Amino acid sequence: MAIVSKALIASLLISLLLFQLVEADHQLVTDARKGASPPKKIDCGGACAARCRLSSRPHLCKRACGTCCARCNCVPPGTAGNQEMCPCYASLTTHGGKRKCP
Repeated sequence: MAIVSKALIASLLISLLLFQLVEADHQLVTDARKGASPPKKIDCGGACAARCRLSSRPHLCKRACGTCCARCNCVPPGTAGNQEMCPCYASLTTHGGKRKCP
């Protein structure tokens, strides 16, 4: 009797695993049909060069901007301000609590 119950439990677990795999595959196919694709990476070098072109310390600005861009995949438009356009970029701070991104 114990062998039958162990076999039943094992077959149930295998069935659940197969069901999960089929459901995951179905979700991937559905997402592919909807055109879901990962967000495109932006050109951080070009975006930060444009943002930092008027900075008094352009190399420091580009380095900080590049770090923030790599983490957030976003750089606010313009040469200063517009932080609300990229909340992730604006929320990054240094260890001292100052805004990291220019």
